[in-house]
Amino acid sequence: MRIALIAHDEKKPDLIEFAQNHEARLKQFDLIGTGTTGKRIMEETDLEVERKASGPYGGDMMIGAEVAEGTCEAIIFIRDVLTAQPHEPDISALLRICDVHDVPLATNLSSAEHVIDGLAAEIGADD
Repeated sequence: MRIALIAHDEKKPDLIEFAQNHEARLKQFDLIGTGTTGKRIMEETDLEVERKASGPYGGDMMIGAEVAEGTCEAIIFIRDVLTAQPHEPDISALLRICDVHDVPLATNLSSAEHVIDGLAAEIGADD
């Protein structure tokens, strides 16, 4: 099962902490992420993340393409909704493609907890 990990700049520490707290579970999945987020997760955990381009350079769209192709089964995207993002149309398109293809999408830490719990239960992986 393939999961995407994405976070806006101000939320990267939150996603990294989430990844550290759930490292054992996340190791059971094939992880992809946007450029800087994937790099930071790999630097601060023992997780391997296939890195796409940074979000503003098309990374969100690259992950959206995987959702459309059926090769990404869930996304954890910790968003900074209080800061304007220069690539907001790409973000909206990613959220929309998740809805169109009925792919689980967590946009905050609370929903991320539920998504990871559900996915781990689905594959029988516990902490």
